[in-house]
Amino acid sequence: MAGHSKWKQIKHYKAATDAKRGAKFTKLIREITVAAKQGGGDPGGNPRLRTAIDTAKAASMPKENIERAVKKGTGELEGVDYVEVLYEAYGPGGVALMIQALTDNATRTVAEVRFKLSRGNGNMGASNSVSWMFERKGQLYLDATKYEEDPTLEAALEAGATDFAREDEQYVVSTEVSTFHVVKSALEAKGIVAVEAEISWIPKQTVRVEGADAQALLKLIESLEDLDDVQKVDANFDMDMSELAEA
Repeated sequence: MAGHSKWKQIKHYKAATDAKRGAKFTKLIREITVAAKQGGGDPGGNPRLRTAIDTAKAASMPKENIERAVKKGTGELEGVDYVEVLYEAYGPGGVALMIQALTDNATRTVAEVRFKLSRGNGNMGASNSVSWMFERKGQLYLDATKYEEDPTLEAALEAGATDFAREDEQYVVSTEVSTFHVVKSALEAKGIVAVEAEISWIPKQTVRVEGADAQALLKLIESLEDLDDVQKVDANFDMDMSELAEA
């Protein structure tokens, strides 16, 4: 599937900026709270909550923070009422952006997103203006140095994966959203544990950007994710690692 490798590149870039900002816990807490509110506080019966908790644990979030976020979602503790919003936009070089947010004030959030886009040479799109360029997929990233390729491929396909690819020192296993946790659990039962697992908007094809457009795009994505309400920005760009390194 197009975009796997480039998608992982920007994830490495964003992980570094998240660490610098120290903002990751706030976003994870919101996701846990909303997941618990929508599907209940039992991660065993709430796949979205299970994913959020797994991600929080991987980020070394303290157990008490996770439990408190779950209780706020279920109403056991008083909390803020967040709603999900999705903005579609274009960035420098014609790159499509899917901007996911959790907010208690949608009017404030859309104004902040529009401002960041206008400052970063981007613009807001109408509903469905760019979403058709993406597919909602589960993604499991495995350490290719730990598992042999053929047995891992076989295990992934038997578990119901829709795609399997090797990219340097990792395997990327793609799934349908509905079978994401089934595939993840089946692999874990065979001792194959993902380094990272998530449900994302994956581009069907990518747009090549370089030079000034590449630098402007990365700055725009970072500025959008600096917003407290924005959880994540998915994009369909293709960029050289040298551009990322320079950023």
